[in-house]
Amino acid sequence: MPHIVLHLSGSRDAELGRNVVAMINQLTAEVLGKMPEVMATTVQYIADDDWFIGGQPLSVLGGSAFHLDISITDETNTKAEKARFVREVYEELATLRSGLHETSYVHLIDARAAAYGYGGRTQEWRHQQAGV
Repeated sequence: MPHIVLHLSGSRDAELGRNVVAMINQLTAEVLGKMPEVMATTVQYIADDDWFIGGQPLSVLGGSAFHLDISITDETNTKAEKARFVREVYEELATLRSGLHETSYVHLIDARAAAYGYGGRTQEWRHQQAGV
């Protein structure tokens, strides 16, 4: 785990996408303690004409924005870890994107272990098998 969905404003940029995914995966491992080998990430690009902040498109406002959804198993991270992750993702993206708007979101989705999994097994099943 986790499942990561990243939306970036602007035109598709494969190099940027690879760099941002590497950074997010690194922070997800370091800050949230998740295993890189089971991180699944998708990147989608949204045209500046289709990305609105306060009702105005980025094509008018200028700058860039992002939205990150990351599903993690509920009760596996502290509030402090989550706050650090949100802060560090924004700070790192600000170094990779010019004019990054503050209205860029990180959403950590705490999914119940019994309702979330991969490979046909829930996280609850994995927890029980580990004997923890």
